[in-house]
Amino acid sequence: MKAMIITANGGPEVLALRDVPVPAVGMGQLLVKVQAAAVNPIDCKLRKTGAFGFGPESILGFDVCGTIERMGPDVTGFAVGESVYYSPDFSGPGGYAQYHLVQASLAAPKPSTLSFIDAAALPLAGQMAWDGIVERGQVRLSDTVLIHGASGGVGSLAVQLAHAAGAYVFATCSVANAGLVRSLGADYVIDHGAEDFVQIIREQTHGRGVDMVYDCFGGDLVVRSMPIVRPLGRIITIVNPTGDLSVGYRRNVSIHYLFLQRSRRTLEAISNLIERRQVKPVVSRVLPLEEAAQAHRLLEAGGGFGKIVLTVG
Repeated sequence: MKAMIITANGGPEVLALRDVPVPAVGMGQLLVKVQAAAVNPIDCKLRKTGAFGFGPESILGFDVCGTIERMGPDVTGFAVGESVYYSPDFSGPGGYAQYHLVQASLAAPKPSTLSFIDAAALPLAGQMAWDGIVERGQVRLSDTVLIHGASGGVGSLAVQLAHAAGAYVFATCSVANAGLVRSLGADYVIDHGAEDFVQIIREQTHGRGVDMVYDCFGGDLVVRSMPIVRPLGRIITIVNPTGDLSVGYRRNVSIHYLFLQRSRRTLEAISNLIERRQVKPVVSRVLPLEEAAQAHRLLEAGGGFGKIVLTVG
C-alpha cells in the first residue's frame, strides 16, 4: 500500500510517499481502507521532534475516516464495508496511508450526513472540544464562556458545543475569521490582533467576568485571562501555558490541562449532534495524500481556519 512516511525528523520536506506492507489484523482490531485523513498540529510536532517514537519510517495522521476492510475474529458491533471515523492513539502508525489498523474500541460509525472528508476533520478536534466544554469544563445553560483560538480545529468545534449547551460565547480570533466564528455560534467575537479581550469582557459582563476560559492557542493567554474569570471559575488549556499561574490562587480558579482522551462514546455523542445539525466540521483545504508536505506547510504558516484534510481513497 502507499503511505506517507517520515524519512527523518525535520521540516515538511521529510515527508515522502512509499510502498509499505498492509498491516495484518489482530484481535480487537479493524483494518480500515482510508478515504480521508486530517492534519493536526500534533502531526507537525511529531514530524519535527520524533516524540512518542515517531522517528524515520513512521507514519503520521491522527484523524481517520474510511471503510472497514477486515475485522479481528473477536470484533462485534461492526460490519465489513461499514464507514467509520476515529482518532488513533500514538502507539502505532497513523492514518496517512491507504490502509490503517485501529482498535475497534476507538472507532465509531461515520455520521451518515457527512462525507468522508468532513468526517475526517472531527475525531481528534471533536473529542478535545467535547472534553474541554462538556466533561472538564462542565458548561451549563446560562454560563458565560471565553474561547481563545476560536477559528482553529478545536476552537471552531468548542464554540459550537458551548453554543449548543446554552452558554453565552465570547471568542477570540483574527479579523479575517470573525464572520466564520460568529456563524458557528459565538455571541461576541474579539479581534485578538487589535482588541483587548480583558477590557471588552469586563465591559460586556459589567465586571462579573466569565465562568470558563477554553484556551486553544497557548502562550500567556491563561495568565492574561485570570482577572476576568469569576471566583470558583475554571480554565481549560490544551497547550502548556506560560507565566505565573498562581495569579488564580486567591480567586479559587481551577486550571485543567487537557490531553486527548479517545472514546467511542464521545464520538457517538458528537455524531448525535451532527445528525441534529447542532455541530458541523470546518474544513479549510482539501489536498491529496501526495501533498501532505504542503498541508504541513500551510498549517505551520498559520492564519487559516478549521482543518486541512488529505484525500487518500
